Amino acid sequence: MDEWVRQAEAWAGQAERWIRQQPPEQIYVAVAVIAVTILVLLAASCLKSSKSNTIVLSGLSGSGKTILFYQLRDGSSHQGTVTSMDPNNDTFVLHSELERKGKVKPVHVVDVPGHARLKPKLDEFLPRAAGVVFVVDAQDFLSSMQAAAEYLYDILTKATVVKKRIPVLIFCNKTDKVTAHSKEFIKKQLEKEVNKLRESRNAISSADITDEVELGVPGEAFNFSQCQNKVTVAEGAGLTGNVSAVEQFIREHVRA
Repeated sequence: MDEWVRQAEAWAGQAERWIRQQPPEQIYVAVAVIAVTILVLLAASCLKSSKSNTIVLSGLSGSGKTILFYQLRDGSSHQGTVTSMDPNNDTFVLHSELERKGKVKPVHVVDVPGHARLKPKLDEFLPRAAGVVFVVDAQDFLSSMQAAAEYLYDILTKATVVKKRIPVLIFCNKTDKVTAHSKEFIKKQLEKEVNKLRESRNAISSADITDEVELGVPGEAFNFSQCQNKVTVAEGAGLTGNVSAVEQFIREHVRA
């Protein structure tokens, strides 16, 4: 122990002599560089800690959002549950990661009810979302296609979503069913429907639009790659626990 103390004192003495030999200007520069470095590290740490960990599950009623919520949290579909009228709102470590060694960052997941009159609830959570999962019923897609496209259009044109470049995952649920449509088909049809909505709504006076950002490239047919925020499409089945695409989306945008 005494040897360590003597060594430390020797290093301190050498450092003091070196500092005294340097011009004052060089000392000031060195101090300034150290101070700026500390400030940058502190700012980076604050930004990292303030990054949102909220994932919003959205989509029409009956698309399977609530089952997806329980699969992510509990690893179970909770088949006895009914369509929710209030948001399911919880912070947890993904069930698939409970056995992982080391510290795993929890995620805050909000399942927003899909009833039309409860849509305003979405506006409460979108501003703090790290990502949005838009759930589509792949089995019953054609009968709900227009309504799903309208709901998705409302999300993609939200000023908050566009300005913050909040990523959106379109999750084609129930693809375990034989009659389910493929994610490629759903993607193409949603793009067509969104394009129709874009054309009809662009004809409305801008004075009548409160919080919408224009989608796509003028004069071109709409596709999701034109969005300023990243929009991806994946498939799975909440009822059978095939939700890996959603888990990967969460890892990319909450844990990155």
